[in-house]
Amino acid sequence: MLLDGYACTAAAAVLHAIDRHALDHCRVAHRSAEPGHRRLLEAIGHRPLLDMDMRLGEGSAAALAVPILKAAAACHNGMATFASAGVSGKV
Repeated sequence: MLLDGYACTAAAAVLHAIDRHALDHCRVAHRSAEPGHRRLLEAIGHRPLLDMDMRLGEGSAAALAVPILKAAAACHNGMATFASAGVSGKV
């Protein structure tokens, strides 16, 4: 789940206050230019994927973050293991 923006993060912070693991499955799309957003992210212990001083509020950062997450998952899932790559020991 992507949290996109200050208002969304503030709403999710209520869950974090109830259970500090409630947002473990979430990622933050971006850090808003809103002054309180940085403090809120620190309070819930999340780092944003993007920090571009955006303040649009229409889910635009999530639209930018989704391809980044897809690329990261593809790299992780497509990476060879040492065994499949034929790496047998230290060089």
